Amino acid sequence: MSPAELEHYLHEHIPISKAIGMSVVSAKTDTAVLRAPLAPNINHRETVFGGSASMLAILAAWSLLHVRLREEAVACRLVIQRNTMEYTMAITGEFTARSSLDSSATWSRFIRTLERRGKARIAVTCMLECEGQLVGRLSGEFVALGMRGS
Repeated sequence: MSPAELEHYLHEHIPISKAIGMSVVSAKTDTAVLRAPLAPNINHRETVFGGSASMLAILAAWSLLHVRLREEAVACRLVIQRNTMEYTMAITGEFTARSSLDSSATWSRFIRTLERRGKARIAVTCMLECEGQLVGRLSGEFVALGMRGS
């Protein structure tokens, strides 16, 4: 899936992604990088609203899994189960969210569990950056629910 295809998919299926000005920088099986500008995400302190930062991180983490599952032709529904967001600095401009799997070994176990049980969980990490500095980190757990009969 190309960055443009993923961006179109997100804007069509998750409209808030378009409202925050999100764009896809890259979409690969090992990482997804999304970007958003300050203006539509600004708060009363003229920094990025924490909810917007968290949303971009969740979208990047979800996108990584979505791209990988599509490339492997695995039909499932993918939802976030829980996440923890840590902010290390105020975000004062355009920011990016770079997602990665916590461990490459977990992917094969995730797929095997999904095939066997019809449901599986996987952890994803996402780093937020602004002007080359780490400004936040998301740790998220996602659940894939198999599509019976597909």
